[in-house]
Amino acid sequence: MSTRLYVGNLSYQASDDALRSAFAQFGDVVDVHVIIDRYSGRPRGFAFVSMATAEQAARAAAQMNGALFEGRPLKVNEASSRPQPIAAGRR
Repeated sequence: MSTRLYVGNLSYQASDDALRSAFAQFGDVVDVHVIIDRYSGRPRGFAFVSMATAEQAARAAAQMNGALFEGRPLKVNEASSRPQPIAAGRR
């Protein structure tokens, strides 16, 4: 099971491929997703990177948190899961 990392403080020019290359030095990158604003179509300045194992993710987070990427210091930590909405009428 892969471990998902939150990567914040990205430049607006950051691409999936550039992030994949940067994180690949710590292990197998399963997925990279730069978040795009649905209204403007521009990147929102953060992304999610999934690593193959928890150990690889922990190593990547430790090394990349605060590291300069495209001129900006990254904020990297394990992504928390989104709370699921409660269906109407169910409690």
